[in-house]
Amino acid sequence: MSAMLMGHDEGGEDHNVSIPLGGPIYVRDMVGPLIRAPDFENSVFQELQSLKEELSRDSLETCDEEILVDELKIIGEDELVDKAFEEAFKEGELAIDTSQRTEEHLSPRRTDDNGTSGLEHGGLHNSDGDMKAIVSSECSNVLSVRACRDKKSNKNPSGKRKKRRHEREEDNSFDESYIAKVEELARIKQKQEEQKAAVRLHSFDSKVPGSGSTAKADKIRSLRSASVSTKVRASNTCDNVPVQFPEAVLCFEVYHNRKTWLKTQEFLVLGRQFLTEVRDKTYCLTDEIMKKAGHNDPSGYFLIEDVFYNDMRDCSATDYSKPILDWLENSKNDALEKWEFIVSGELQQKQKALLGSQSKQQLPQLKSAHMQTTRFCDIRFRLGAGYLYCHQGDCKHIIVIRDLRLIHPEDVQNRAAYPILTLQQKFRYRKCSVCKIYRAAKMTVDDKWALSNPCYFCDVCYYMLHYANGSLLYSDYSVYDYHHE
Repeated sequence: MSAMLMGHDEGGEDHNVSIPLGGPIYVRDMVGPLIRAPDFENSVFQELQSLKEELSRDSLETCDEEILVDELKIIGEDELVDKAFEEAFKEGELAIDTSQRTEEHLSPRRTDDNGTSGLEHGGLHNSDGDMKAIVSSECSNVLSVRACRDKKSNKNPSGKRKKRRHEREEDNSFDESYIAKVEELARIKQKQEEQKAAVRLHSFDSKVPGSGSTAKADKIRSLRSASVSTKVRASNTCDNVPVQFPEAVLCFEVYHNRKTWLKTQEFLVLGRQFLTEVRDKTYCLTDEIMKKAGHNDPSGYFLIEDVFYNDMRDCSATDYSKPILDWLENSKNDALEKWEFIVSGELQQKQKALLGSQSKQQLPQLKSAHMQTTRFCDIRFRLGAGYLYCHQGDCKHIIVIRDLRLIHPEDVQNRAAYPILTLQQKFRYRKCSVCKIYRAAKMTVDDKWALSNPCYFCDVCYYMLHYANGSLLYSDYSVYDYHHE
């Protein structure tokens, strides 16, 4: 993730936990159908049940056929290559011309105690042996056969010179073709070993091949990090409350109040959690400013589909949705006109200009509910649709429920750890304009002794410039407490 996680927590309640990597596939402007978490769980279980029934039917159909599992055999790559070598030796005239010679001369040297062929025993089935040793042993065997034949032929020197010459020529052609065939197979085997060694260079071993290349090391390190878990911020891991199964997990996103395209936070929320549990973990600079100024308003609401979910836990909280609902009730014509303007896009305007108004728009049946008594599994929503979060009077954020899935065994199984913060916008801290070392704590406007307008100061530089002996030097400027953006 591009943004950093939440850093220091003053309350000390948050802890780091590991979650599996992965997440929803983002498709621009994709909005899903209207759904509820229990409906999604039922559909998943129905799909699993139908899949089990289909597999059971297939197993019953296959049971009618007699399949002997003992006869099945997995053939490896080396065995396939060895079989190819055997087929290569059997091709051509080699097997036909040497069938009789093999019985007379080659049987003592090519058969061991177990009746196994020497070539098969030493050259074909020893995939890890030395290829040169195989070639040299086969060539020595051929030379020994030739010497044996010459020795037998010397016993009859007179009457069979032409026959010996003819046999010698055939032997030479046989030896040359045999040696050429062995050398060719040795080259194939050596090439295969080289390819295996090249493939091992791309495996994720503990030692990086080519230690002089930092680019390869960085690439392999990044690929390794894609298969491990990541540390994220959990709400509370002191208590251990097991998660009930089945449980849905939602991906809840919060966007910036002014930079509406910028996602500031992302949570993993359980379907049985209340909406207030996410609201308490949502961070906004406006809350910090209002608390600092002493004008904090605990009120707020989520507008999801056609329901205002108001936070009424505090006795001083205000129902933000009541003036809106009263206006819809008392000014239906104005409300309908504004609603048509909101929902009419470019395509609808063109259709209205060409075909006229086919049907009259209807106002949505808006209503209100309490946030503290509503769970995520109780609401109806669309995946990928933008909804509204309003707090501190008029600070509005777009919220999106991006993903809905069942909980995974690798997910955190402690309900007290949710909502889990998986993304937090990186905070930008402005430094003091004077010392350029410490973070800015004050901002002045129209300050005649400041370097710029507005100008940012840390506490030390501000009091050194504007105070002497505990008294303010001049007051024709405005000063504000500065918070990070």
